[in-house]
Amino acid sequence: MKVRTEARREAIIDAAAQLFQETGYERASMNELARRLGGSKATLYSYFPSKESLLVAVVKAYATGHLSDAVSDLTSAWTDASLETILTRFGERMLLVLTNDASALAVYRMVLAESGHSDIGTLFYDAGPRESVDILAKFLASAMERGQLVQADAHLRAVQFLALVTAQTNTRLYQRNPAPLDIAEIRQMVSSAVDMFLRGAVR
Repeated sequence: MKVRTEARREAIIDAAAQLFQETGYERASMNELARRLGGSKATLYSYFPSKESLLVAVVKAYATGHLSDAVSDLTSAWTDASLETILTRFGERMLLVLTNDASALAVYRMVLAESGHSDIGTLFYDAGPRESVDILAKFLASAMERGQLVQADAHLRAVQFLALVTAQTNTRLYQRNPAPLDIAEIRQMVSSAVDMFLRGAVR
C-alpha cells in the first residue's frame, strides 16, 4: 500500500491549480491531472475524494489562506489593542496577499469566469470567505457588546467592512497585469476604509 505524504498532496494541489487556471474548473478532468502528475486517478482520489474537494484545497492554498491568517489576529495577539488598530492590521494582512499574489488573483479570476454556469462560486465562498466573515462578525459583535460599536447586524457590518477594505482593489481583477502595491499604498487604502467604517459604526 502506498503511503500518502504531505509533499505529494501539495504537488497535486499545485498541478490542479495550474490545470484549473488553464482550462477552467468545469473542463478540467482528473484524467488529465493524473497524466500531468504521472500517476493514476486512484492515487488522486486517495488524497481527494472528488474534484470539488480538490478545488476547495486549491482555493484555500492559493486564494483564501490569507483570510485565515488575517482573522487569526482577531482572536489572538491583537485583542488587547484598540479597535482601530485591530481592524487596520486585519485589513493590511488581507490586502497584502490579495494585491501582490499573482496565483491568488488567478484563482479569483477563474472563479468569476466559471461561477455563472457552475457551483464553483459557492464552493469558493464556503472554502474561505464564509468562515472569515463569520469570525469577523463575532469580533464585531463583541465590540458592540463592549459599547465600542453601535448595535447592528454584526454579519452585515462584517460584509460592509470587507467591502470597504477591497473597494479600491476590485478593479485589479479586470486588469491584465496589475502592478503590485507597495505597503504605503496598502496602508493608505486600509486607513481610509477603517476610518469610513468607524465613522458609520461608532457612537
